[in-house]
Amino acid sequence: MGFVESLMRIKKSHKAIFILSLVILPFSMFAQVDFNKTPTDDLGNNEDEFQEYFFEALKQSGIENYDKAVIALQKCVQLDNTKPVIYFELGKNYNQLKNFGAAEDALKKAVDMEPSNEWFLDELCQAYLQQGDTKKAIKTIEQLVEYHPKYSNDLAALYVDAKEYKDALKLLDKLDEEQGYTPERDRLRNEVYAATGQKKKQIKNLEERVADNPEDEGNYLKLIYRYSENNDKDMAFETAQKLLEAHPESKLVHLALYKFYLERNETEKALESMKIVVQSPQINPKSKMMVLSDFVKFVDAHPEYEPELVEATSILSDNESPETFNDLGQYYLKKGDKEKALKYFEEGLKKDPNNFMVQKNILLLQIDLKKYEEAKSNAEEALLRYPAQPILYLIHGVSLNELKQAKKAAETLEIGLDYIIDDPKMEQDFYKQLNLAYTLLNNTTKAKAFLEKAKQLESTN
Repeated sequence: MGFVESLMRIKKSHKAIFILSLVILPFSMFAQVDFNKTPTDDLGNNEDEFQEYFFEALKQSGIENYDKAVIALQKCVQLDNTKPVIYFELGKNYNQLKNFGAAEDALKKAVDMEPSNEWFLDELCQAYLQQGDTKKAIKTIEQLVEYHPKYSNDLAALYVDAKEYKDALKLLDKLDEEQGYTPERDRLRNEVYAATGQKKKQIKNLEERVADNPEDEGNYLKLIYRYSENNDKDMAFETAQKLLEAHPESKLVHLALYKFYLERNETEKALESMKIVVQSPQINPKSKMMVLSDFVKFVDAHPEYEPELVEATSILSDNESPETFNDLGQYYLKKGDKEKALKYFEEGLKKDPNNFMVQKNILLLQIDLKKYEEAKSNAEEALLRYPAQPILYLIHGVSLNELKQAKKAAETLEIGLDYIIDDPKMEQDFYKQLNLAYTLLNNTTKAKAFLEKAKQLESTN
């Protein structure tokens, strides 16, 4: 994770509270001022003037006139330089103006007045991060963590960014022990191990997790993955077997087992594992998709096992990802089973209605299978969504010609011609269909003209 990502993550998580501070801090500050008190010096009614400039600054900042906000805040400082909130607001506006040196100076004054103030320290950190001064940012967040431990994850991310890997691992270990494991900290930990080449430490950490918490299937799977990544297939397979022993009903273990079985030529066991994964509602669509893709490739190379694929996919649920159905559609299309291909593409389109390629596959298959009424209806619906796609006009025209609705066919085909760009083959198909439409309409002049155009294109290609 880079400096900017760290900045944006921190900024986003506290944005709502920053906005709230614009309201709460000023009013809490003015609550301590007695506006009915008679001035006792020569400055006149400083409180009213101070209040006027302060709220003018908030207004200008709110409409992104940061330079005008700074001017108003500087007036506030001249009237009363004892209120840290003024320096905080100055720092924020200087940050917006990219005047990071001035922002740092103002915010450091605010922090000196209130060392434990979360928002002052946070804004100072933004100034350092935007300058790329990670060392100062780290020192500031270390101070923040002292008062507000919730920033510890941000500090760990900054340690990693700054390549202070020893400090990063030390903090990650502490946080994992106190709060449990999280995907974000695991990602940081893996980044450190990858950067430092500490693969043995990484594996040891996962082995300890498995030993400490054998009920967590996820730890086994991570350990299997790391063994596989290090090309230690025997240990990976052994860990998968241990997971199956500890959790005989586990479905997740088969995400790993099927590959080991395939590599060991234990085909029946591999197929059984793949079927378990494909049919399990516990396994997320992305993982299932990966296994199904391998299943399809295996059956493509060993067609004698196609019944197993049919069995595994016969009870696919509505929760499957569109890619699951689309992959099956492509498989059956390649096999020449157009009816099954169409069925799976239609299921995929239900899950992802905006997938143009799947929509096109469905229409072409409906034409091939002589389902002209369905093709006509679907092409009309698709044209409402993709009015500049010439292939849809062509399919619509073909279906109308086959349904003997030649007048409508000619109309849609002539509209579609305008959308063809540098595609002589498609243009030729359009002319052939227009020839057919005008032949059906007994308009021999136009029919002949379009036939000539089609022949000219054919001769030039």
